[in-house]
Amino acid sequence: MSDLSQLNFFILDMDGTIYLENDLLEGSLDFLTELKAADKDYIFLTNNSSKNRADYQQKLQRMGIKAAAEKIINSGEITASYLAEAGEKKGKQIYLLGTDSLKEEMERFGHQVVNNIENIREKPENVDYVVLGFDKTLNYKKLWDAHELILSGVDYVATHPDLVCPLSGGKTQPDTGAMIELLAASTGKRPLIVGKPSKLTVDYILNRFKLKKSELAMVGDRLYTDMRMADDAGITGILVLSGETKAADLKELSSEQKYFDYVFEDVAELKKKL
Repeated sequence: MSDLSQLNFFILDMDGTIYLENDLLEGSLDFLTELKAADKDYIFLTNNSSKNRADYQQKLQRMGIKAAAEKIINSGEITASYLAEAGEKKGKQIYLLGTDSLKEEMERFGHQVVNNIENIREKPENVDYVVLGFDKTLNYKKLWDAHELILSGVDYVATHPDLVCPLSGGKTQPDTGAMIELLAASTGKRPLIVGKPSKLTVDYILNRFKLKKSELAMVGDRLYTDMRMADDAGITGILVLSGETKAADLKELSSEQKYFDYVFEDVAELKKKL
């Protein structure tokens, strides 16, 4: 854990931390302004792989937040980068359970999505990886194809393990983690997870922005992704209670489950401590 004054770079979760679905959380703009005034840098990081950085740039713009595309990172980008560096072959043949935005992210890193190969279940040799993301276009054919390919021994990767995605009004929708459980039930196998809470995400950010762990903090609302990643990677974890995790949840945690170093009601309260 680093003292708040020593932190120079903040990884900011988005949904539940800066906004909730399509509504900007109170104090978020002031918090970002304070970071800039204090000469502290930040990036936006989300596990939601159903959209790419261009989509998020437009969403933030609608909320009054101007962010360069290179300052917006999601689990799809990190997964695509990880696959590009895996093995000797840069571009991989991917069977994708994901949206068109995730497909574009894979192609940006030189991968080829091979979902359109006829009878793909009978041709596992044409697939290097099954990649599971937050797939809002999921259908039975994709599930069956992935099921057979995974059982045939094709490597299996998931962008993130979030069970649900938060919505306004306290509602949720099924996320990639729930889809992982479905395929785990049918295949008995689980994927390598690249996004939060994987240390692969922190490694990607450290290398890309040339940072030291001592100056880096993760600000987020989820214990099992945001804070678990910070703890496992050895960076400062700052929990905010504006999203999934609530104050009542903290009372039920054991000491081993308290992955965070600091806790605030929201980023507005965090701003006052910087």
